[in-house]
Amino acid sequence: MTHLRIALAQVNACVGDIAGNSRIVLDQCARAAAAGADVVVLPEMVLTGYPVEDLALRESFTVASRRALDALPAKLAGAGLGELLVIVGYLDADEVGPRNAAAIIHRGQVVDRYFKHHLPNYGVFDEFRYFHAGDDLPVVRYRGADLGVVICEDIWQDGGPVAAYGQIGVDLLVCLNGSPYERAKDDVRGELVASRAREAGAPMAYVNLVGGQDELVFDGDSMVVDAAGTLLARAPQFVEHLLVVDLDLSGGADRGDDRVDTAPAGFEVHRSTLDAAPATDRAPIAGPTLAEPLSDEAEVWSALVTGLGDYVRKNGFRSVVLGLSGGIDSAVVAALAVDALGPDAVHGISMPSKYSSEHSKDDAADLARRTGLHYQVQPIADMVEVFVSQLGLTGLAEENVQARARGVTLMALSNLEGHLVLATGNKTELAVGYSTIYGDAVGGFAPIKDVPKSLVWKLARWRNEQAQERGQTPPIPPDSIAKPPSAELRPGQLDTDSLPDYALLDDVLDDYVESDRGFDDMVAAGFDAGLIENVVRMVDRAEYKRRQYPPGTKISLKAFGRDRRLPITNSWREKRP
Repeated sequence: MTHLRIALAQVNACVGDIAGNSRIVLDQCARAAAAGADVVVLPEMVLTGYPVEDLALRESFTVASRRALDALPAKLAGAGLGELLVIVGYLDADEVGPRNAAAIIHRGQVVDRYFKHHLPNYGVFDEFRYFHAGDDLPVVRYRGADLGVVICEDIWQDGGPVAAYGQIGVDLLVCLNGSPYERAKDDVRGELVASRAREAGAPMAYVNLVGGQDELVFDGDSMVVDAAGTLLARAPQFVEHLLVVDLDLSGGADRGDDRVDTAPAGFEVHRSTLDAAPATDRAPIAGPTLAEPLSDEAEVWSALVTGLGDYVRKNGFRSVVLGLSGGIDSAVVAALAVDALGPDAVHGISMPSKYSSEHSKDDAADLARRTGLHYQVQPIADMVEVFVSQLGLTGLAEENVQARARGVTLMALSNLEGHLVLATGNKTELAVGYSTIYGDAVGGFAPIKDVPKSLVWKLARWRNEQAQERGQTPPIPPDSIAKPPSAELRPGQLDTDSLPDYALLDDVLDDYVESDRGFDDMVAAGFDAGLIENVVRMVDRAEYKRRQYPPGTKISLKAFGRDRRLPITNSWREKRP
């Protein structure tokens, strides 16, 4: 029996900041050593950040990544960390091309490398575009235990390297990940890791990134399971964390002295044995971390806060500005921004027109008081009147001028004071085109772009309940939650004048957008044919609007822009049979 203490470094890397990411690796290795770890594992492509997209095709970037990796062993040894076995993800390149790689480092040198075998080409992933697959299976014998390495998608596909490691036999399989967040994915991920551990016949240590990268959010959720798939330790979601676990490994006792080197066709096994110093006496760890899973609302809110905060910080902004209408969407975005950045970095602008109700203006001011954000009122009635009177605008043209006057106001304040403008539209509105280009669609980031309207209300109620439980002031005015939604662009206007009830609309959109169901399938699901025609027409006609909308945090299986990519010029329509 071999005893190993393994540390999984769940960290927030920044794409392109190779020097900063290298410092993160060194810092985490030092923390792991201080905790008495034998092995420290860091996530997929942590040295470059992930995903790097077309940076992988730029030679200067791949050279910089390789140089940082080549310098790392000496830096570790120089810091007194040479005895640690370090497994770290990075971008490599060889005569074949770019590689999504993991390096195994010990005593001042790279002792082996692993190249990702399964390259995903679905959803948010385009790895066939960038990388070349690997077919080598490194097995490193360290302090009497055989360790194997895989990367992310390698455990999401049947067969491949996990099955191969199961055939040749290892004592521990480590998996480096850049696995983006989606609602309820932690449940699927846990079951997957357990099943792959059983397939490999060995415990699995799974480490994931945390933090935001453009539209993507990584939730961590790193874990260790035993060979039977039983969860031994799990890190919390959405925070950096060093998960340290003691493992008793068979050291090949169950396989006898003979080690199998024959892998399935297409793989090549190569082994190395490290001359490691005996483990020193160390205090036992307090006990493995078993973080409680978050509720759905807490998970989504944390994802949105993380995505917004990291987008602002990593892109060099210090503050944000948004329009406060008194409605539910702007209230939720404001509350998210305050949670992500603090109230002093959030600027809310009320921009009433002649149609704005007194209660909406009061609700905007109430939200500012509740959250403590910076607040000012910039009336737009005079601006709108100039356009309306000069151009003789009426109806929809007049309504859109109001939205565009607000967009111009926010962008002017952004230019003047350096704020990032936040768009406040939700996924339901974006789906059916219920927004004005260069008006309420203006902005640099859209925090609730992937949040259906019905979920916006659910999150608002949840956030207020959390505040009440902590003895704090609920950030979102109750009237903003309770009142019927309205853009207030004409007298007495309500969203339901032109849209179905939001709960019903979200159900139809879930079928059409998330599940790609056709007309017959939606009729069979019980939706009225006329309703389907109306919704499908609105969705299809709004593709050009969505293409121009700001990026926003992805929380669903199929987010607009990153996952769902349809042609703007498109004559295909779902029709009644």
